[in-house]
Amino acid sequence: MPTERIQKVLAAAGFGSRRACESLVEKGRVSVNGKTVRELPLLVDPAKDKVNVDRKPIRSEKLVYYLLHKPRGVFCTHNDPAGRKRAIDLMTGVRERVFPVGRLDADSMGLLIMTNDGELTQKLTHPSFQAPKTYRVEVKGCPKPEALQKLRQGVWLSEGRTQPATVKLIRKEREKAILEITLREGRNREIRRMLAKLSYRVRRLTRIRMGKLSIRKLSSGAFRPLTKSEVQYLYRLTSDPPDRSAKQRSTVPKGRASRKPSENRVKKNRKDTEATVREKAVHAARRRRIILPKE
Repeated sequence: MPTERIQKVLAAAGFGSRRACESLVEKGRVSVNGKTVRELPLLVDPAKDKVNVDRKPIRSEKLVYYLLHKPRGVFCTHNDPAGRKRAIDLMTGVRERVFPVGRLDADSMGLLIMTNDGELTQKLTHPSFQAPKTYRVEVKGCPKPEALQKLRQGVWLSEGRTQPATVKLIRKEREKAILEITLREGRNREIRRMLAKLSYRVRRLTRIRMGKLSIRKLSSGAFRPLTKSEVQYLYRLTSDPPDRSAKQRSTVPKGRASRKPSENRVKKNRKDTEATVREKAVHAARRRRIILPKE
């Protein structure tokens, strides 16, 4: 009997990421064959077992993928008791139960992926996923060069030092500046906290790109379906192994400096030259039937 984890089945039916589906089980909102379940792990047979969420049977949906330009004041949440506007409220005409991949806080705007693919969501939100995310940031005041360098090197926050960032000063005026910051990690309100640590307040923050995906030509509040090649690109991003080159470089023991590359190259080229000269001489001697002495 083929079985799958309950959270995978729920995610495939459009109930959010696997972690969100685990929360549904833990809260007692899921029943299997008429019996409420609260404990994990739990295996079910989607073809035979009757799985309900909030007493309603689940049904598999076709997987859909959208890119949304989230406006300011919109929340990335499923349930909001206060009745505030959510990202899913903007997806008019979409019949499938989609949800946001990751989060943008209510004061931030920009690129947000909306989908019902729980498997992809799980991969895109995993800490090991480090696709570059680029933000256009308006700050109060004009950061000094040393402040920009600190952003590039990493800033110490409560949970540790941030990873190095790419920072460009796009425009500066008397009382404000526009920065373009690219990160490869997704800490909560990371850019705002980094700049606050350096005494700069963020006035406006927009995520403009994630990898090669962009909100260019997409107005605020609008959305569009991702193309097949864009979906494949996202899957490739989640399947590529992380770059371990920096870690490997850092594990070289101190005090054991290797021979200079230039010196190695010189010796190798010298050996190659000597071997080439010898080989040419042998061929020439054979043509003239001359026996050369052994080395």
